[in-house]
Amino acid sequence: MTGSSLAAFLEEYAASNPKDGEAVSEILLGLAKCAEQVRDYVNQGALGSAFAGAKGSTNADGDTQKELDVLADDNFLDAMRAVPVALYGSEEINNPVLLDRNKKYAIAIDPLDGSSNIDTNVSIGTIFGILPVIGDPAEHPENSFLQPGSSQLAAGYFIYGPQLALVVSVGNGTHIFVYSARSNAFILAYENLKIPQQTSEYGINASNYNEWSDKQRRYIDDCLAGASGPRQKKFNMRWVGSLVADAYRILIRGGVFIYPGDKRKGYANGRLRLVYEANPVSLLAEQAGGAAVCCDEEGGRRILDIIPTELHQRIPLAFGSSAEIACLEQYHGKNNT
Repeated sequence: MTGSSLAAFLEEYAASNPKDGEAVSEILLGLAKCAEQVRDYVNQGALGSAFAGAKGSTNADGDTQKELDVLADDNFLDAMRAVPVALYGSEEINNPVLLDRNKKYAIAIDPLDGSSNIDTNVSIGTIFGILPVIGDPAEHPENSFLQPGSSQLAAGYFIYGPQLALVVSVGNGTHIFVYSARSNAFILAYENLKIPQQTSEYGINASNYNEWSDKQRRYIDDCLAGASGPRQKKFNMRWVGSLVADAYRILIRGGVFIYPGDKRKGYANGRLRLVYEANPVSLLAEQAGGAAVCCDEEGGRRILDIIPTELHQRIPLAFGSSAEIACLEQYHGKNNT
């Protein structure tokens, strides 16, 4: 299959999934077309009007919006009107938007993840998860987004970096498609990616060390102790601060990503959102043989099992190489004090 187009890949998927395959494929192709447009805005950099500074307003989470955040959101919202999507739940909008009460699918989306890195030329992206609609989308629009991540029919993200790429799973593994200008299509470059189970690399914002729990500090201390410490090996730290970029690195070469809660005001549950960031990335990690957990004081909760309580809920997230995630869980476990 490597070298085949996204359209061909989805045609085969749809043929094997008569219930949802055709509609999910149509949604994914609509997202891909829109991502090409957003990539063009991103590539203009400071020369484009969309790269203006802060818009002067905040999104549903209270984060300062960039002009490009709003532009990307508007583009994806319009694109979803033309495909079988009933509900659009976005980081940039307080409440889900009803597009068509007769359609059967909902999309949860972070239209421009990592936008704080826009001005520094770091890879940013679009994260999404596709869910089945629950009940009447017009009467209770938020209900469709309050499903565990295991209910996602497909999930993925576009990354606007040195290449425009789509990382995606429709439940049959995790695959990466790279956009080819020559073919004017996304072409399968990595099929059925597998994250190495073992790793000696972690990603975390170490500047928040003093704000972490004792359990989180102990894990990092033991990693930093190197070959002479309790972990008995040397670790490297890699941290971009852009979820899509850090996830791409882990999918390609292994490692773990950790964004715990901490003692700062507003950071008790970290900063990543469960429905449209953690859930899609966790599905990709698991489909690639990795693991994704809630790295809080309880320890051991699988992200995809957590039932959201609201669209914009935050969650402490750790994902990546399964053996290292299991080790991290031991440090965060209830009995490790």
